[in-house]
Amino acid sequence: MTESGKLLNLVRELVALPAESEWLEFKHNNADPADIGEYISALSNSAVLHKKQCAYIVWGIADRTHEVIGTSFRPRQTKVGNEELENWLVTQLDPRIDVRIREGDFEGTPIVLFEIQSAFGRPVRFKGVEYVRVGTYKKRLHDHPEKERLLWRIFEQTPFEKGIAKKNAAADEVLDLLDYPNYFRLAQAPLPENREAILERLTSERVIARVAGDGYDISNIGATLFARSLKEFDRLARKTLRIVVYSGDNRVKAVKEQERTAGYGVDFEEAIRYLNDQLPRNEQIGQALRREVPAYPEIAVRELVANALIHQDFSIVGAGPMVEIFSDRMEISNPGQPLIDTRRFIDEPPRSRNETLASLMRRLNICEERGSGIDKVIFSVELFQLPAPDFRVAGDGTVAVLYSPRQFAQMGRQERMRACYQHACIQYVSGKRMSNASLRKRLGITDANYPLASRIIRDTIEEDLLKAHGEGSGAKKKATYVPYWA
Repeated sequence: MTESGKLLNLVRELVALPAESEWLEFKHNNADPADIGEYISALSNSAVLHKKQCAYIVWGIADRTHEVIGTSFRPRQTKVGNEELENWLVTQLDPRIDVRIREGDFEGTPIVLFEIQSAFGRPVRFKGVEYVRVGTYKKRLHDHPEKERLLWRIFEQTPFEKGIAKKNAAADEVLDLLDYPNYFRLAQAPLPENREAILERLTSERVIARVAGDGYDISNIGATLFARSLKEFDRLARKTLRIVVYSGDNRVKAVKEQERTAGYGVDFEEAIRYLNDQLPRNEQIGQALRREVPAYPEIAVRELVANALIHQDFSIVGAGPMVEIFSDRMEISNPGQPLIDTRRFIDEPPRSRNETLASLMRRLNICEERGSGIDKVIFSVELFQLPAPDFRVAGDGTVAVLYSPRQFAQMGRQERMRACYQHACIQYVSGKRMSNASLRKRLGITDANYPLASRIIRDTIEEDLLKAHGEGSGAKKKATYVPYWA
């Protein structure tokens, strides 16, 4: 069906409703930008209370009679100052939810429809204020504490994975949209010979859910992992994995960019192969042969990309996981701040916003068991004698940085302390203790330069990242050290 046909069918459904609701607003020509923004906030929040995936504003419909009367409102030609209305609205919303603008004709009469994503994770604000619908009236959420409490309770009980990526799809459409052969391959299960058995297995896995009639809802987790193309799902279209290669150590010139559009589960292995092919390689000289080895440990790349996919905040619109390759480093980022301190990534079990997604990816052997991934990253980085990776928060996102080989003399004070702290952590979780000798081995410092290792340890202690441990802590040669949290 064409986009215009889908718009007509949707408007017919909305007009056929007995009255406006807390998730539906009809308008004629009222197009005040601030008023529209407040309505978007109110309708998005109210859609959650009514268990709706979307809310709607329709211009060109009489609110009392539902008669199609047309509208002179042209949102894509409307500006706020010098800024386009659509872009202005999105920048005033927090979080930035998806607002789709559709314009068309209903039986020869011009209409406009705003399809508004329901709030997820927290109430939507417009210019710092949260709104909600009370009946057909737009009110401040703060003035209605009973609705505010209910809204937060729903947020706490509704993880992303339980959301719907596509509603009421026909059986054939489900099989067209989802790469079900690869699901069975990953699950190490034989592919059933008939359609009903395939649909039954996908239903038992909660990839899809049967609805009234012969339709199926495709879940967010099903589409995220097994979509043939995430672009076919409006709410997930911007969650594709992007891989960008730059010519230098900054973002001035990108020489290659690829967007991985398939679901994370079915595409993960191929994405990692492609990524490893883009990474620089170093020549290693053995006793008799020269060979090229990857500049970064493959296990570290794999685990950090998997983490970016799993731990992202899907409620942040317009941003997705990304891998950027520079001449001296690679950065793996995802939308959403981490739920634990970045310094505790090594020892604490990960907390994920998307636990069902993480569990299914582990079961399909796409990522490591809980809590072991970052340990393997640090182990492999030390084995390759690379600078310590950096885990940091950047705005509303999380970034993990792997650095290319660099001599100890080229490392700055912060890099040396980070390596010292991470080495102490990995020693501790392995049942060992860091010493001056183990740090020298980690950083490639000669035995004669043990005072240099001592200075790094002292600096790290002064930064409250490290502390002396137990017996021998007073004798420098025998002293051992543990992370600050041990």
